[in-house]
Amino acid sequence: MDEDSVRRRKESQNGCTGYSVDSNTKDKQPVKATVLQKDVGLLSGICLIVGTMIGSGIFISPKAVLLYSGAVGPCLLIWTACGVLATLGALCYAELGTMITKSGGEYPYLMEAFGSLVAYLYSWTTVMVLKPSSFAIITLSFAEYASTPFYPGCTPPLVVTKSLSAAAIFLIVSVNCLSVRLANYVQNFFTAAKLFIIIVIVGAGIVLLAQGNTETLSNAFDGTTSSVGAIGLAFYNGLWAYDGWNQLNFITEELRDPFRNLPLAILIGIPLVSVCYVLVNVAYFTVMTTSELLLSPAVAVTFGDRVLYPLSWIVPLFVVFSTFGSANGSCFTAGRLAYVSGREGHMVKILSYISLKRYTPLPALIFNGVLAILYIIPADINTLINYFSFAQWAFYGLTALALIVMRYTRKELHRPVKVPIVIAGLMVLVSCYLVLAPIIDKPELEYLYCTIFIFSGLLLYYPFVHLKVNWARKLMRPITMHLQLLMEVVPPETAE
Repeated sequence: MDEDSVRRRKESQNGCTGYSVDSNTKDKQPVKATVLQKDVGLLSGICLIVGTMIGSGIFISPKAVLLYSGAVGPCLLIWTACGVLATLGALCYAELGTMITKSGGEYPYLMEAFGSLVAYLYSWTTVMVLKPSSFAIITLSFAEYASTPFYPGCTPPLVVTKSLSAAAIFLIVSVNCLSVRLANYVQNFFTAAKLFIIIVIVGAGIVLLAQGNTETLSNAFDGTTSSVGAIGLAFYNGLWAYDGWNQLNFITEELRDPFRNLPLAILIGIPLVSVCYVLVNVAYFTVMTTSELLLSPAVAVTFGDRVLYPLSWIVPLFVVFSTFGSANGSCFTAGRLAYVSGREGHMVKILSYISLKRYTPLPALIFNGVLAILYIIPADINTLINYFSFAQWAFYGLTALALIVMRYTRKELHRPVKVPIVIAGLMVLVSCYLVLAPIIDKPELEYLYCTIFIFSGLLLYYPFVHLKVNWARKLMRPITMHLQLLMEVVPPETAE
């Protein structure tokens, strides 16, 4: 091995990447700093929000809101109100994201407001369970609808859907490891695809309305439920369809001009999703009665069969596109949380390292992908994520509370966006309801098991994060070095 190769190998090991040496001229050439690059513009930011929020739910089974509201009118009003609430919540995140311009979603805000312990419990729960299991569920949905045409009249074998899901995870992780820009292009393309099919469905609905298909809509409030609990559950399910409005806060450090583009992407993206959800539901009601919609296994497919034949095949095709795009967005943001928590010492250091050639958080992305593949092995992963979902809203509520706390404890911080504090208070109350509602409605031991898992992270926090025991650091040092050389990754340069 020549001297230049030895020196470059040592520099990679030590994280020194300030210069490159041309093997012919021996001249030092400056290279880019080893940090994640600001490759995400306004359009890509909007596509990340829209593409992650709109998954398969609005196409396959937007029935829960109708079931609990009891009639078309309240159903449409609840979809609209949920969009307003999601926008208000995202505005709280706009203030936090422009005040603390760090990636990682809720993590840096919880760290600043409540300290290391709360931020660690968030990263422990989200990195180990919420993000990879969500990634796995989306790819399983993709695999199911991609394989169904090859098994007409029956359900695809489980081994086929799981193998296809694992292949999709491998492909998406590979794309995200190769290039941030390539991942953005993929996200933009699939977001455009899902908006196209929404335009087709809404356009067909407008034509049917013009032709007088208003039977279901004419008596919109007949059968409205008077149960406060049922209306509450309708809101609960509607807000879950809007989940994903915080995705841009996971990549704040990679966003060009975050003080402008973060709030602007939120103000464009989330109202756009809200309009799409309401208009798509209106289109469904022009073709189906409430009973038919509740009985349909895949509402958009039923709509396509009745309205778009013989081109009805485009609906399941674009559902596949939609789920793949959502999976890509989920992978993109999940890697950033693992990267930031590794950088802060709450996860192993190797997760915070960056590819020397690609400038992507390669170890964090691979770690998330491996966990996702492990999560597709169990028979029913949906049960797992349903029980853990209450934890997600607990962290949303804590983040809104963090905004209120920092109004008093961190008054000196510059706030380019400042929302009325009553909005943050409203989000705290909504989050408390969404945490308690499923537990009160149907208390089960699984919620206790999930809570025990969340706090079991303290068993690792005290020795490895708080005390920083020497034997653990000595054990991890050679492992980190070999993984670093294997993946050609280096520590990130210290952020200014």
